[in-house]
Amino acid sequence: MIKTLVYVLIILIGLCLSPLIIGQSGYVYIAIGEYQIETSLVAAVVGLIVFYFALQLIEWLLVLLLNIILSSRYLPAKWRKKAAKKHTLIGALAIAEEDWPAAESAMAKGAQQGEIPLLNLFAAARAAHYQGKTTARDHYLTQAEKNPVAQTAVNTSRARYFIKQGDLVKARAIVDKLSPTSKSSAPVLKLAMDLYQQQQDWQALKLILPIVTKRKLLSENELATLTIQTNTILLTNAAKESEAELEKCWQWLSKAERSNEQLVITYAHGLNAFKRKEKALKLLSKQLKTQPSSTLFNALPDLISADDVEIHKLIERLEPTHENDADFQTCLAKLAMQKRDAKQAKLHWQNVCRIAPTRQTWLALAQVQEQLGENTSAAQSYRKAAITT
Repeated sequence: MIKTLVYVLIILIGLCLSPLIIGQSGYVYIAIGEYQIETSLVAAVVGLIVFYFALQLIEWLLVLLLNIILSSRYLPAKWRKKAAKKHTLIGALAIAEEDWPAAESAMAKGAQQGEIPLLNLFAAARAAHYQGKTTARDHYLTQAEKNPVAQTAVNTSRARYFIKQGDLVKARAIVDKLSPTSKSSAPVLKLAMDLYQQQQDWQALKLILPIVTKRKLLSENELATLTIQTNTILLTNAAKESEAELEKCWQWLSKAERSNEQLVITYAHGLNAFKRKEKALKLLSKQLKTQPSSTLFNALPDLISADDVEIHKLIERLEPTHENDADFQTCLAKLAMQKRDAKQAKLHWQNVCRIAPTRQTWLALAQVQEQLGENTSAAQSYRKAAITT
């Protein structure tokens, strides 16, 4: 645009000055070797202008010719790239529709000349997996693996596919190769968590839980549930091996974990199994004083006996504050049955049926009433059990 304005300006100036120039034409003499040129100033100026425009025209023609030659040379490659984009788009739409055969075919074609062939190869592998074509899936992943940047992504994908098809041994070999650490990516850590849980390798899971906690890969509730589950199973398994292993596992827990009621209960079961009831009762008593809960009340009848007088007294002290707690009343009823005190057990079962009646609690009350010879009341309790869900 600026060039055009300059040309127009030059022409206008020439038109304005031409009358003056015609009146005083001037004289130009040019000698080049044996050649000599004589002309007026006006003719020389006009000749220069024409020569300049001729050069511009030649330049434009040369550029146009070169573009045509180069375009015709690289035109097939452009066609292939354009076709690859089209296949990638078709493949993406097929994946959205879950048309796996069409998705695999389109993505595989798009990978040949695509701008991001890795994207096409991973998508084709996914489509092949959903069709059960494991050989084709592994072929696509092998092609993607040739790119060094994709090594971790390929291994993670392979392990996921092996887990989905139930081949946990091959998946574990890949996870061990990835060696999950604090420097590993979030997908690798999540993959390891899933695999360890499916293989029930709680020891390995315990090792990466601090990393998962630090990286916040799970919600607080999910993390708390998984941590308690892992530690509970580890304590249970340790108790099956030896007393030393149980103590080692217990000491491995953090201070906060050793105050968790579920873990205290599991540890107490292990201590009872090794005839260390005194320590178990000490832990249970401490838990009753600090954090009495429904979980603890439900577990106590299996952990203590009628001879454990001190802890019985401690439990009885909680009655004024837990009068309307169904789990606490159930605990008292079961402890009364341990002492063969059917009358006291009946009172507690009646409280349970008043607070939170269920089929099981009505049946328990009916059985106690039968033992006491209260057949009419027992029959009524059985009828209530029959109509209660």
